[in-house]
Amino acid sequence: MFNRDTPYGSRSGTTDRIKTSISASPSMTIIFLCVISFLLEIVPGIGPLYINAFQFDPGSLMTRPWTLVTYIFLHSGLWHLFFNMLVLYFFGTALERRVGNNQLLIIFFTAGILSAIGYTFLSRPIFNIYPGPMIGASGAIYGVFAALTVLEPNLRVYVYFIPMRLKHALLIFAIFDFLMVNSSDMIAHTAHLSGLFVGLYMGFRMKKIEEKYMRTRYFGRW
Repeated sequence: MFNRDTPYGSRSGTTDRIKTSISASPSMTIIFLCVISFLLEIVPGIGPLYINAFQFDPGSLMTRPWTLVTYIFLHSGLWHLFFNMLVLYFFGTALERRVGNNQLLIIFFTAGILSAIGYTFLSRPIFNIYPGPMIGASGAIYGVFAALTVLEPNLRVYVYFIPMRLKHALLIFAIFDFLMVNSSDMIAHTAHLSGLFVGLYMGFRMKKIEEKYMRTRYFGRW
């Protein structure tokens, strides 16, 4: 729909629509903040200091607790940022429509925080990996991905241009991360898996609540 009072194609109209989209969607707001954060990362002289101040380091968990959240908004390169934001755009906005904005934020940040904690405490004892500094929204996005899969398992998606159901896509990514957990590809696979399991747990909790509500509503009609 277009505002008839605003000329089509005007800069002000475009800006207003962008602002409305960002304010109405937490996923779009997160994407916007990640892009701004990435621009700060590449500023000469400031970028390295900015990353060091806000990246998550398991060895500094107790002295720098804010990094459990701030690391989510940092990315190691343009492609890292692009793919994470692309997935968040599709899955995040879909989950918003399914459960609402507040629930999306709860799932996103809970998965992001607990993926960092899982990365810290599970990497070495289970997989014999020494966890180093970590950045990126992948763990949080895995939580969104998994929660949406529980609620909408048969949703059709494309993985590398191959159509499949969402539940099959999640399974493929989970198996890949598990098989690659001991690789030297510089990806925090244990954080991905931690975020995934958090999302599954929260998704099943929400589904159970929805089913209970629907049963109560159904029997209440009689």
